[in-house]
Amino acid sequence: MCSQTKAAAVMANIPRADIDPSGVFKYIVIRVYSREEGDDSEIDIVRGYGWAEYHGDIYDRVSAELEDGGLLDCECIGGGRIKHNPEAKKIHVYGYSLGYGRANHAETTEKLKEKYPDYEVTWDNEGY
Repeated sequence: MCSQTKAAAVMANIPRADIDPSGVFKYIVIRVYSREEGDDSEIDIVRGYGWAEYHGDIYDRVSAELEDGGLLDCECIGGGRIKHNPEAKKIHVYGYSLGYGRANHAETTEKLKEKYPDYEVTWDNEGY
């Protein structure tokens, strides 16, 4: 019999991608993992918002929310920028974070394609 931990159950309900509906903004990838003994489950999530002056602003807010229940821990594994054009149904991922380094844009685009299946989602390592 296989039983799911509380942390794994919480992680199953976390959206893999959450970004602003339009614009150019910073984004980060956060690795979320369980604090429960014997549970090595983890997920990577994408978060990007125009209100953030720095990549760390996103990490501080999102990690505080996720870690609040005591079941999860977080680590930022990179960042960059996103250009989201909903009228053209295009998302472009690029750049890097000075504080966290460059996120794996290929993995980020896969998560965004799941959330926006009718979009053209592209990436490159150019720019800041």
